[in-house]
Amino acid sequence: MKNMVRILWAWIAVCWAAAAPVSAQYPGAKLNVPATLEAESTIPKAGDMVTLALIMRPAPTWHGYWKNGGDAGVGMQLQWSLPRGVSAGELRYPVPQRLIIAGLMNYVYERPYTLLVDLKIDADIAPGTALPIKLRGDWLACTDKICVPEGDDLAINLTTGSGLIDAGTRTKFDAYRAALPVPINQTARYRIDGQHIALAIPYPATAALEAPYFFPLTEKIISYSAPQSAERRGDMVIIKTQIDAFSGDDFGGGRIGGVFQFGPGRGIIIKAVPGDIPAFASSAANRASNDMSFAVILFFAVLGGLLLNLMPCVFPILGLKALSLAKMGGDGRAAKRDAAAYTLGAIVTCTALGGALLLLRSGGEQVGWAFQLQEPRLVLLLWLLMVAVTINLLGGFAMAPVNTAGGLANKGGAAGAFWTGALAAVIATPCTGPFMAAALGAALLLPAAEALLLFAGLGLGLALPYLAIAFVPAARRFLPKPGAWLETFRRWMAAPMAITAAALLWLLWRLAGPGGLITGLIAALLLAVLLLWLGRTQQRGGPRFSVFAVLIAAICAAAVIALPKEPIAARKPHGSILNSEPYSEVAMARYRAAGQPVFAYFTADWCVTCKVNEAAAIERAETAAAFEKAGVKVLVGDFTRADPGIARALAQYGRSGVPLYLYAPTGGDVEILPQILTAQMLTRLAQKDGG
Repeated sequence: MKNMVRILWAWIAVCWAAAAPVSAQYPGAKLNVPATLEAESTIPKAGDMVTLALIMRPAPTWHGYWKNGGDAGVGMQLQWSLPRGVSAGELRYPVPQRLIIAGLMNYVYERPYTLLVDLKIDADIAPGTALPIKLRGDWLACTDKICVPEGDDLAINLTTGSGLIDAGTRTKFDAYRAALPVPINQTARYRIDGQHIALAIPYPATAALEAPYFFPLTEKIISYSAPQSAERRGDMVIIKTQIDAFSGDDFGGGRIGGVFQFGPGRGIIIKAVPGDIPAFASSAANRASNDMSFAVILFFAVLGGLLLNLMPCVFPILGLKALSLAKMGGDGRAAKRDAAAYTLGAIVTCTALGGALLLLRSGGEQVGWAFQLQEPRLVLLLWLLMVAVTINLLGGFAMAPVNTAGGLANKGGAAGAFWTGALAAVIATPCTGPFMAAALGAALLLPAAEALLLFAGLGLGLALPYLAIAFVPAARRFLPKPGAWLETFRRWMAAPMAITAAALLWLLWRLAGPGGLITGLIAALLLAVLLLWLGRTQQRGGPRFSVFAVLIAAICAAAVIALPKEPIAARKPHGSILNSEPYSEVAMARYRAAGQPVFAYFTADWCVTCKVNEAAAIERAETAAAFEKAGVKVLVGDFTRADPGIARALAQYGRSGVPLYLYAPTGGDVEILPQILTAQMLTRLAQKDGG
């Protein structure tokens, strides 16, 4: 009987799909699931993409359908009318809900939902060209008793331009994207045993899991209305259910696609291939596996923080601490106090940055690790701080009246140590090391408490060398005693601090353009004059520091206000010997569909590891020659400034920040490369494709 009902529904769906273009309601009739069309930018840039949103608002008691409607539903049907040079991508659906009516499973949306589609604008379309976008949409609107085929003619007018997106629209579209399931680069496995099927879905053992369910996109495999059971086994979730008794025998054993829901409205896109399924583990074994997995991730977070001390961006801060330790000599009590304060500053700052990252992402913002260095105003303030510290180290003025990060060159103190630890954490974030990528990527899926613990572990690792020196008496005995050499060493430490300041000024120029560069230089000049004046007055017993502090704050505030508000136009990869182009999902899919190998790398101007890899392995003549011979297409994802598209691509491959290196061979799956590259590694990959 149930199969007969399904046949009837399938026949109705086929008839509706065939008749949909002519079955629209009368003009002006009220729709039960009305649709509106919006564009993320009405002035898309030629050669780029623009995202359109189909916003559906079901009336009370009505619902619309997912791409696979289940036993009794049908997804959206679109017919496009596009101008020359514009093409539409695949319609993307948010994670659906389940609704059982008369024993039939429906994959639906009972509340407002948004479908997204990307339009590709050809690069040869002239600026100012009008792009009238028209589409015919047909969909099924149902209650628990009736179904009505509905449709509408939608249109929006675009004009090629700069591609800028205003802040309000960007926030709204980022919220739409946050409701979409996230693709992953790992392959699931399935096994059919009689009338049952089991799927082993990759999923972190320590990530939160609530109401797990597999929504199949591949039809005629899984019985939609059959119950599903889920059990965790390490970094896998095993889903068991029944195959479709009506048509499952017709399945040839290929890939099965679908969405794995791991929480309300949250899911990942998976592709499963035939394979062995691990046996169910006991609850006790699962808990042990989970604890061990999180312990390993936490270990890598601490190790990554420890290795940050070897990065050039942290070296100037270590110089300040070396001065502080040398001044203490053998005073173990003072060393322990400062070490504890420095550690607390590093942990609090890393945890705060991680918490802000998680909070922004939960609100729909597509951001990644080190997001604070994508904000030109913060970079401007860091530039001015480094200028001030450099002048202080050169003896231009003294910071003894207050305990700040720069003042540690002249005076210790717990407050100063705390702020030095905080400054080290802020400066260190661009130097994400090879052991941090997996930990920071896992933090995006873990419960908030465990994710924050990972960020705290990063701060602990950053402070470990200082803790070891302070709390291990044998290590302190190797410290030199205070003496006249300290003044010389202090002045020498001004050099790496000045280099850090210059790097921040260069980053400010990359973020805010010539206007930002001029603003930063003028503000630094005024600050330098004021600080040198302060130094003179300190020698003569002039005004108190607090008077100058007000003037310093005024200079910083004026510089922040004067900084250009509008971001500079999108930049192409500069100084590259490779024939590269900006990364986009469309470009990646197009080249892969054409059977061409692709090397995609994600970088940022503030990422030291990225720049080292580019100089040592990517931007090399031998690499360029090997890529050209093998026909390797190079895509560059520039994350210097906030870019939701790049953030989504990073999250797709389990990363929260750069660098990320991908290689997609001809006819093979995308491979994530190590974070430390060599030219030999890249040329070897290209040679495999080039024969």
